[in-house]
Amino acid sequence: MAKKKAKRIFQIVLLTSTAISLFYVPWILVWAWLLPLPNSVQEQLDEGIGHGFDGMIVYVDQASKPPEFYASGWHDRKNKIPADPKALFKIASITKLYIAVATAKLVKEERLSLDKTLADYFPELVGRIENAEKITLRMMVQHRSGIPNFVDHPNYWTNPPKSKQETLDYALDLPADFEPGEDYGYSNTNYMLIEDLLDKVLGYSRHQYIKEEILMPLQLKNTFASLHDVDIDDVMSGYYVGVEDDLKTEFTGLMIATAEDVGIFLRALNDGSVFNEGEQEIYSSIYVYKHTGLLVGYQSIAEYHKEIDTVVIQFNNTTNFDGYDWNLAEIIYSRIVKIVRSKKSS
Repeated sequence: MAKKKAKRIFQIVLLTSTAISLFYVPWILVWAWLLPLPNSVQEQLDEGIGHGFDGMIVYVDQASKPPEFYASGWHDRKNKIPADPKALFKIASITKLYIAVATAKLVKEERLSLDKTLADYFPELVGRIENAEKITLRMMVQHRSGIPNFVDHPNYWTNPPKSKQETLDYALDLPADFEPGEDYGYSNTNYMLIEDLLDKVLGYSRHQYIKEEILMPLQLKNTFASLHDVDIDDVMSGYYVGVEDDLKTEFTGLMIATAEDVGIFLRALNDGSVFNEGEQEIYSSIYVYKHTGLLVGYQSIAEYHKEIDTVVIQFNNTTNFDGYDWNLAEIIYSRIVKIVRSKKSS
């Protein structure tokens, strides 16, 4: 029943998204830009709810100041539960930062090599992924492999894969997007393969490694491997424009965390305290120090702003995948950073 419900939701999503975007994209974005900048982060979040988001969470960590927590809108729209700044949230592709850190650590331990190829690590994929003999681990981490993104498969949303193998199948036996190392192309397939590689090299779950090497040293007790590891009521609901269903229980295998935990991790990533000796140099050569996350019903932005020595994390639980909600979230985020910057300089 859950899979049928998911398929129905995604079909509705595809049918409604174009019409919604045609009517609302320009005016919402222009209006959001033109409004006078509020005096506080809380006012900006409340304004964001007025623009159509169901719920928003923001965490601000300024150096030498206590962290600040903000929330507006709904944690659970149906049950009228207000947004909680310490709620758990599906962080989607922000997970890639944790995977990249784990990769750098294992490279330093000489358990992985950035120069070994996909064919070296997964010989069974030779002939199934074009250029497997030329694609290195470094290229996969950097999204320079040319491996197609499984999310771009035309059936991905109308017929969601039921297993990890089915997900991978959506990227197999396709022409490469480009020659390895010759271009950049963001591909979730890269990181799904890296996750499998971590499990293979470790001989146990990468989640346990991340917990022992990243979460525990940073005392992050509110970061989890999947929805199965938490109380479902603690997770913020997710919504898609035009669909009434709560999408919280879809995509159960993705990492979940509070904004505070993501913020603590991000500061440790940027100041280097998440690394042991020699690891940060490896990480800096392969991946970025900020990230966004996008999933049906969930958007997230995690960035450290060096000029004001401040981490700002933003979670929004409303999406439409046609762009305007994402663009709107970025506008709100940039305005929040402006507010924080103005308060710091005053």
